[in-house]
Amino acid sequence: MAQISLTLPDGNARQYDAGITAGEVAADISKSLGKKAISATVNGAHYDLAWPIDADADIAIHTMADEEQANELVRHDLAHIMARAVQEIWPDTKVTIGPVIKDGWYYDFDRAESFTPEDLGAIEKKMKEIINKRDEVRTEVWDRARAIKHYEDNGEPYKVELIEAIPGDEPLRMYWHGDWQDLCRGPHLQHTGQVPGDAFKLMSIAGAYWRGDSDRAMLQRIYGVAFTGKEKLRAHLNMLEEAAKRDHRKLGREMDLYHMQEEAPGQVFWHANGWLIYTQLQDYMRRKQRAGGYVEVNTPQVVDRKLWEASGHWEKYQENMFIVEVDEEHAREKAVNALKPMNCPCHVQIFNQGMKSYRDLPLRMAEFGSCNRYEPSGALHGIMRVRGFTQDDGHIFCREDQIEEETAIYIEFLRSIYKDLGFENFKVKFSDRPETRSGSDEVWDKAEEALLSATRKAGIEPELNPGEGAFYGPKLEFVLTDAIGRDWQCGTHQVDFVLPERLDATYVGSDGGKHRPVMLHRATLGSFERFIGILIEEHAGKLPFWLAPRQVVVASITSEADDYVTEVVETLKAAGVRAEADMRNEKINYKVREHSVGKVPVILAVGAREVEEKTVSVRRLGQKQTSVQALSDVARELAVEATPPDLRA
Repeated sequence: MAQISLTLPDGNARQYDAGITAGEVAADISKSLGKKAISATVNGAHYDLAWPIDADADIAIHTMADEEQANELVRHDLAHIMARAVQEIWPDTKVTIGPVIKDGWYYDFDRAESFTPEDLGAIEKKMKEIINKRDEVRTEVWDRARAIKHYEDNGEPYKVELIEAIPGDEPLRMYWHGDWQDLCRGPHLQHTGQVPGDAFKLMSIAGAYWRGDSDRAMLQRIYGVAFTGKEKLRAHLNMLEEAAKRDHRKLGREMDLYHMQEEAPGQVFWHANGWLIYTQLQDYMRRKQRAGGYVEVNTPQVVDRKLWEASGHWEKYQENMFIVEVDEEHAREKAVNALKPMNCPCHVQIFNQGMKSYRDLPLRMAEFGSCNRYEPSGALHGIMRVRGFTQDDGHIFCREDQIEEETAIYIEFLRSIYKDLGFENFKVKFSDRPETRSGSDEVWDKAEEALLSATRKAGIEPELNPGEGAFYGPKLEFVLTDAIGRDWQCGTHQVDFVLPERLDATYVGSDGGKHRPVMLHRATLGSFERFIGILIEEHAGKLPFWLAPRQVVVASITSEADDYVTEVVETLKAAGVRAEADMRNEKINYKVREHSVGKVPVILAVGAREVEEKTVSVRRLGQKQTSVQALSDVARELAVEATPPDLRA
């Protein structure tokens, strides 16, 4: 029998007969590893312990201590165990697919009756029974004809359709969990008892069209989450509970920030409170950009398709664009325009007006650009995922030898803004060339090398995010981590050699000849809509005082204090604090509760004693204690807090 060489992570190689399984390799290394092993990585691919290895390879054995692989297996096995449980309880149910997703899995079922929330408890109970049986998990490879006949005989039409849609004629892998069987690529654990029975939970039921096609059957999807231990599950559920409290859609209603309605899907109706946050943030960004050497411009909303064709967006991005047809007077055919989905081609048009010299570079151009992109209705999510939004967009036109310096300058610019807004740390991902792209490989090599080198020179080693660059160039993605550990991709910085070429942008170099500028695309907050949603959830509605739309409510305890309430409000307004009066004939506790729900940062209570002493009783949001302070001291203190961070001394 042929011999193969398997190289372990420590560099040592072992010789085995071809066809040895990863499980046998683990047992050969040590008896304890053989017992603890759950899977292996063979030449970078995740392997079931039962799969044969037929050629030389690098191999690493995994145990439950390897979080990434263990989570994948546990969640994958639970998808099968859940499907088995459903069919044991309701035998007429037909199964479809059940993939692993972030933090868990889902499985789609075809069942005549609807699942209820109460059914989830029964399914969980049956799943735990299956886990406790410690049924063997085994795998076989079948030819297609045999697999199709098996599913036809067992009344599983969805499995038949899946097999028929798989290209090629390669054999198929079949898995059994006990007597229950599924078509699956694997890998899986070795028996059901390896799944932690106390570390999973079924979460919800949703509708899902078969294969995402609205003309096909509506299925029922059950979602679950799972981890390698009950403490991790508990932490995840606590995080979800906290996330629900912080949901910007819920807080948006309570704080009266905005609303959305079906007549304008994916578009935001900003109320006065929400628009105040928006304009405060925009004014802050305008000052930062001006200080950073940017010139602010504004470009049209509706642009002829000819520009989008020239830029490459018509070919690469048309499905996400809103098309506007205009029947021009006396025209033989309608003019085809598009609402702009991004601002970059328009900024090149401004750059192209008049002759530019190498002395004019870098030219930093910024716009609060209102954009529109088509998003499927099912993908819309409050103000986090919309169709109409405004970006703090910017483009830096520079020479190739300026890329490194401009990237370093931008990273520091972005770092200072994130710090001002309460995000001390961020991660950076480097996204290289996607499959669908413009420009030659030579141009992409140059762009990727320039951006990666510049990022490292700025003291940052980015995480690789392969294939996720824009169609015209590689990019950096700046990822914020919020108070409960969630990641948000916000800022971007992209190097583009392609668009200046396509749109014929030039400058006169020191040699007197024409040269192409490099275009650096950058956005710091991304869309204002999404970033405001992130801020709301990061701070659980308790926004930094300078951004809070309602900063202070001065509430009367007794009607005799009404005149003093007005005096306090006017004093605070004169100090630059947004203040309002609440002189309703309601108890002070009622007023405090109501304004606390509205996330007003400071409530000043005023009664007879405060009137006499020219003081106020100060209650800050989230604090139970109150303090009595002189009005002049409070006004001075709050005036400092109301000053945006870039304007503080």
